[in-house]
Amino acid sequence: MTESDNSASITDLPEGCVTDILSITSPRDACRAASISKAFNSAANSDAFWDRFLPPDYREIIARAVSPVVFESKKQLYISSLIMVICHMGLKLDRESGRKRYMLGARDLSIAWGNDARYWEWGHVPESRFAEVGILRNVWWLDIQGRIASAMLSPKTTYVVYLVYRITRDSWGLSAAGKSIVCFCGVRNEVPNVYLEQSAQTLLEFTLGQAHTAAMRKDGWMEIELGEFYCDNGDEGEVEMVFQEHHRNKGGLIVEGIELRPR
Repeated sequence: MTESDNSASITDLPEGCVTDILSITSPRDACRAASISKAFNSAANSDAFWDRFLPPDYREIIARAVSPVVFESKKQLYISSLIMVICHMGLKLDRESGRKRYMLGARDLSIAWGNDARYWEWGHVPESRFAEVGILRNVWWLDIQGRIASAMLSPKTTYVVYLVYRITRDSWGLSAAGKSIVCFCGVRNEVPNVYLEQSAQTLLEFTLGQAHTAAMRKDGWMEIELGEFYCDNGDEGEVEMVFQEHHRNKGGLIVEGIELRPR
């Protein structure tokens, strides 16, 4: 008997063990591994593997769908059906971890003077996932607040909160420093210098770690970090998120919403 006859092979492992090995990778890496081994392929297509990347309340999410959700496997549910359902709710799944991402649309936010047509108007932007966005006409007191129940989020996850917006070509007054506040379970995270519009001064402060400044997203919108919080297992309550800028008159801001993303 040769040494090779005594060597162990991945095919000798029970499928449950292979599933445990794959579960420490991402769904993308697991799909790649499936192409090189029958054992990996079987485990990477099993319900036991994909169940680890679905949110615990996926059945409740499916129940809220307008049309019945039909799926043959949990892999299919993760890749297609569930993604379609939750996108209509402002939800997405992080492809790498399976954790929930959530965006509150502008209509779900509390915006000071938002219902007064002298200061704000509501309209559709083709690039937005939402039917309406908030379009700032002219206001001094810019105050945008959002709330979300922690039950809507993934447990044991650090979330980063972003204001998602655009600036029109004829905007004005948006370079002043605002501030942001994120509160959850008695922990208050406040950032005193948050700039919607970049300038040489804001970039310098950002480099020195003294400010938050905007970044361009892949979808063409801009975003700025408002703060972060940790959602532990069993934490209950609402996450409060605020952006404020009360220093000068301003206009030309388009607000799509506030997004919460796993770090």
